[in-house]
Amino acid sequence: MADITTDVLIIGTGPAGGATAALLSSYGIENMAVNRYRWLANTPRAHITNQRTMEVLRDLGRDVEAEAYMHATGQDLMGENVFCESLAGEELGRMKSWGTHPLSRAEHQLTSPTHMNDLPQTFMEPLLFKTACSRGTQARLSTEYLRHEQDAEGVTTTCLDRLTGQEITIRSKYLVGADGGNSRVAEGCGLPFEGQMGVDGSMNILFRADLSKYVAHRPSVLYWVMQPGADVGGIGMGLVRMVRPWNEWLIVWGYDISGPPPQVDQALATKIARQLVGDPELEIELISASTWTVNNMYATELRDRRVFIMGDAAHRHPPSNGLGSNTSIQDAFNLSWKLAAVLKGEAGEALLESYSAERAPVAKQIVTRANKSITEFGPIFEALGMGGGGTTEEMQANMDARAEATDAAEEQREKLRRAIAAKHYEFDAHGVEMNHRYRSRAVASDGTEEPAFRQDPELHFEPTSWPGARLPHAWLFDETGEKHSTLDLCGHGQWTLLTGIGGEPWVAAAEALAAEMGLPLTAHVIGPRRAWLDHTGDWARAREVSDSGCILVRPDHHVAWRSTGLPEAPQDDLRRALGQVLAL
Repeated sequence: MADITTDVLIIGTGPAGGATAALLSSYGIENMAVNRYRWLANTPRAHITNQRTMEVLRDLGRDVEAEAYMHATGQDLMGENVFCESLAGEELGRMKSWGTHPLSRAEHQLTSPTHMNDLPQTFMEPLLFKTACSRGTQARLSTEYLRHEQDAEGVTTTCLDRLTGQEITIRSKYLVGADGGNSRVAEGCGLPFEGQMGVDGSMNILFRADLSKYVAHRPSVLYWVMQPGADVGGIGMGLVRMVRPWNEWLIVWGYDISGPPPQVDQALATKIARQLVGDPELEIELISASTWTVNNMYATELRDRRVFIMGDAAHRHPPSNGLGSNTSIQDAFNLSWKLAAVLKGEAGEALLESYSAERAPVAKQIVTRANKSITEFGPIFEALGMGGGGTTEEMQANMDARAEATDAAEEQREKLRRAIAAKHYEFDAHGVEMNHRYRSRAVASDGTEEPAFRQDPELHFEPTSWPGARLPHAWLFDETGEKHSTLDLCGHGQWTLLTGIGGEPWVAAAEALAAEMGLPLTAHVIGPRRAWLDHTGDWARAREVSDSGCILVRPDHHVAWRSTGLPEAPQDDLRRALGQVLAL
């Protein structure tokens, strides 16, 4: 007999595990989250927080969203990625990133009610953990996953209580492995992966120093330092990352992975910081140092019967594009409502098949994109004359040549401008963040073809109500004049049906089926003299159905099904769509 029982056991309390626990508790599902360590994140590893992730936090509650903004560095201070010879040295160029270019900013504002920001993991994890525990999650730290066994009714997991040294067993109906890039849950399941671990080596140096005089006039999250023949390892490029403006920083520097990882002490950390900052007298307060490897691996299946993996356990990649914690939290948003629906008897077990079908392609996409972004630094090195080998003096001369009044120098300057501008595929890839369109049994086709992207789908988000896509955002207004996003009408563990004037039979159908199926399904009519007003017409332009049509929205804001107009038997059509999506 197990020592502890729960509905869902979550291994790991990082962004994926914490979000899963918070969402399940918000949905009224009993769950337990365990962590082998005695603390939450002690380094600010992940930090870029995109709009889709902020929509998940907003769905958890406006108080959760507000607390995230309170701790975050705002979008304006994320600023322009700077390329330089050192922070104190010559600047080589910069690009507007993270939605700060006026055109990109407009696209961001039209896309979502939320704002991109920089929220270090040391703030994100406690926010999710607090939300989870305050809503019912049972949490155990210093509890290490050892192994699990499945049967037809559930999963028995054996953990080590690291305080007592005793093994404990936890019985759950489902197990979620959110235990990071070296996931023992994934290993225990024997899930298939593609790619390679340990492609390159990197070190992190976390320190405090007031660098305001070098950066406050050109705010940025990332300062890329290009130094030919740098004598502290790596490839001649280091990264100085802002953690808190402008006195807490993280240096990322490469090391030769074919040898042992370096031992970073105060002396070495100071040497590297002085070199990249360009201040030989700089004194730093070293907080911590660690080494890590660049990975290029993703799971092709995220489920083994009653066991699921998510986050870094499923997609293992470098921090390029800032996709790690974002994708992890979005994995949680996808799986949690499905687990809740099955556990509450609202859906059939087959609904859970859709988790892997929907999220495994995302895992492949973001691992591929993050690793590709690393290679896209090549043109910058080439434009600076640092890519073809040679001595330190020769590479420096190549860099200096760009300031000359020659045709070759003019061509070099243009190549450098183009190479830096091309990094928007890493630093302003709005489409990568927002364009997810799911294809699975949890989406019911309306018989229309998927709309083609009119612009580069990695760079630009294109909203659509096509089934499988995230519901388009538009501002609506209530009778007091207060505005609400269309996304605010949805989510929170509920199903939502949106229609317009003439679509009242859809409302009656939704109410009848909610009672018949025991389903949390709410319907809203949008139009003049109704509860929700589309004063700007933005919703009418975005919805892609007529006033009398409807859009059925899943609890994770994705469109489950739609009807462009009002059929003869709307309740029958809606029942068929719900039956397919919920595997009933």
